Amino acid sequence: MSADTSLDALRREIDDIDNNIHDLIMRRTQVVEQVREAKRGQMVKIRPARECSILYRLIERHKGPFPKRELARIWRELIVATLSFEGPFSIGVHMPDAPDPGEPRHDRRSGRWNMARDQYGSFTPMSGYSSARRLIDAVRSHETTVGVLAIPERNEEKPWWPHLASKAENTPRIITRLPFIGAPGDREPNDQALVICPVTSEPTGRDRTYMVVESADEIGLERLSTACKTAQMITTFTAVWRDPETPSRYLHLAEIEGFITDDDSRILRLSESLDGIASSIMTIGSYGMPLNVQQLETEKQTKD
Repeated sequence: MSADTSLDALRREIDDIDNNIHDLIMRRTQVVEQVREAKRGQMVKIRPARECSILYRLIERHKGPFPKRELARIWRELIVATLSFEGPFSIGVHMPDAPDPGEPRHDRRSGRWNMARDQYGSFTPMSGYSSARRLIDAVRSHETTVGVLAIPERNEEKPWWPHLASKAENTPRIITRLPFIGAPGDREPNDQALVICPVTSEPTGRDRTYMVVESADEIGLERLSTACKTAQMITTFTAVWRDPETPSRYLHLAEIEGFITDDDSRILRLSESLDGIASSIMTIGSYGMPLNVQQLETEKQTKD
């Protein structure tokens, strides 16, 4: 057999494999349509924990030289493509210098915008919002499906997360941390964001939870972390904000290792550890841990 004949045979085999992949995508879509029927009546059909679990499983079982980052990206496109025909799906991105929807467009290339595009697909409708509050309201009213905002920092003058400290119907919750699929080399390592959507949190087994503690007086962040530890919760980030319109209202943000819900017994233990000074303690969402660089390392192709 000549080299050309052998190459032609390999190309035909690749074509056959491509056809099989395509057949499986079409079959997968048929199953997703059945899921859509089962979820009929739900305003928002996104399942962040389920999406994380799919990618965790595929990355763990992957073998060979095909890059894991690209593998995960392929599945993100598959997931988002099926979301789009389950119902309206769009993204809002907080970009302080961006025009609101309907106003003249300008250059929106930024880390946050690109992270949203990486996570939610090449063709998903996206809009920039100059106001975080406006974006949160848009997510609450289903004007846009999910919102992407900068990850909280300490000492912010006008943080966005206090707007989630409510149990009102359709209040958005934190569902995802970006970038989920590692950080490309051309992106700042600290360029990260959170995604919000009015859906109920579900565990992935690799979670972080955000919690807000309200009080009439400021709770020192070190004291808050110590109280959380006493209640068997480990903090990875804390911040505090004082409501300028209600000076006797302090909101304390804590990011906690693991998955926690409002009915978790540790919430009561935290209240007791704080000697009852907390007027309310509530979770405002959670996320499955992003895939890190080590998890995305691909087996080196061996040479004969």
